Amino acid sequence: MSLPHAILTALLEKPSSGLELTRRFDKSIAYFWSATHQQIYRELGRLEAEGHIRTLPAEQPARGQKKSYEVLPAGRAELARWTATAQDPKPQRDVLLLRLRAAAVVGTAGLEADLRRHLELHQRQLAEYEEIQQRDFPPGKDAPEDRLRHLVLRAGLDLETFWTQWLTHALEELGELPGTP
Repeated sequence: MSLPHAILTALLEKPSSGLELTRRFDKSIAYFWSATHQQIYRELGRLEAEGHIRTLPAEQPARGQKKSYEVLPAGRAELARWTATAQDPKPQRDVLLLRLRAAAVVGTAGLEADLRRHLELHQRQLAEYEEIQQRDFPPGKDAPEDRLRHLVLRAGLDLETFWTQWLTHALEELGELPGTP
């Protein structure tokens, strides 16, 4: 149920065409809530049918012109209702952790290389988040909406920091096990 709310959020930040929305989505919301372009377009149609968004009138009618969307009062009310509703955290499901547990009974073949690959991926993501923080949240940028957006980024920074530290520790631990290179 969160994809429509992610789209409403993005459209409230800036009315956009579907293409602009998917591009903006890829550069921000997709870091913590992924969706394909097809899912986004499908959801735009559903939100419009439900009266939560509308297509903005074109400045000049032209065939093949991209539609731009804006949020209607009903969409804003739905987003406010959803934001105010309590939700329980989702249980953690991570295939890497399950594979480590399985390695305890079948052996660690191939695990070190994949742990190193995961470490590199998380290090790259951490570096990207650090760039975003430096670029988008300089000292003194502390309007309420900026502080909330920075808080979301901070969650990404903290999670990537956790994973890089944990994977480093896991590799050290794996290297100390008997029978591993």
